[in-house]
Amino acid sequence: MMRYQWLLFDADGTLFDFDRAEVSALEQAFREIGVTYDPGYLATYQRINQALWQAVERGEIKPVVVKLKRFELLLEAIGIASSAVDLSANYLECLATGSELIEDASEVLQALHGKKYRIAILTNGLQVVQRGRLARSVIRNHIADIIISEEIGHAKPAKEFFEIAMARLGNPSKRDVLMIGDGWNSDIQGAVQYDIDACWYNPARKPRPSNLEITREIASLRDLVEWLTVA
Repeated sequence: MMRYQWLLFDADGTLFDFDRAEVSALEQAFREIGVTYDPGYLATYQRINQALWQAVERGEIKPVVVKLKRFELLLEAIGIASSAVDLSANYLECLATGSELIEDASEVLQALHGKKYRIAILTNGLQVVQRGRLARSVIRNHIADIIISEEIGHAKPAKEFFEIAMARLGNPSKRDVLMIGDGWNSDIQGAVQYDIDACWYNPARKPRPSNLEITREIASLRDLVEWLTVA
């Protein structure tokens, strides 16, 4: 018998190839506002963006704040007097079309869906991006629901995020749910603290950040198929 009924996947870095989409969207966004893109802007943007999303995870700011603040700080850092509002809007529009997937993601979800697992996406992200690219993605028909931090007003790893997500999914028993994600703090610690099983997707084989007890660690999404479809 299957141990789980619901598989909850993170989006960025777990299913969607966010790194590739991010580079393309940033370059296009600068082009749209008439500014020559310098590849060096990427590292500055990523540093600012990461710091803001970490603040979201700590509950210090809401996801909606990130949308504009990161571009205000970026333009200030690189010394360009352009509209952060326009840059942000262009970036989000471009990013929403970036539906490229992590290697094997489509085949793995198809196999798991075929085994009658119910699949949802839980993401600390922005509505226009996450819904836009899911709608364009080949995996859309395998996804029963997508829970987005901007929409519900809470972000992983907060207990409130997981409570709302579980309610949206019909309040399944916690023992019937598995969280799968690459984010140690948001996905793994959040799941364990909420008392649901957690599978850390760790393709870079990073050292485990703490002694937190988790259910599984995988380096490839295909490992999920071998583990969850044996029975």
